[in-house]
Amino acid sequence: MQLESTLTCPRCGHQETETMPTDACQFLYDCKSCGERLKPRQGDCCVFCSYGSMPCPPVQAGNCCA
Repeated sequence: MQLESTLTCPRCGHQETETMPTDACQFLYDCKSCGERLKPRQGDCCVFCSYGSMPCPPVQAGNCCA
């Protein structure tokens, strides 16, 4: 299981590699460059599933965490 994911801000394109929580979904993330508050897109459970290079651990394991 991959625990790191690179988030890409849809507003400014800034990329930041973060360690994903294994026991919960992360619903909010503030871009460290422009301050944009990222929220999951419709149908996604967390910001990693919407904007990350890897989906969150529960999705990787085949479980929907929504």
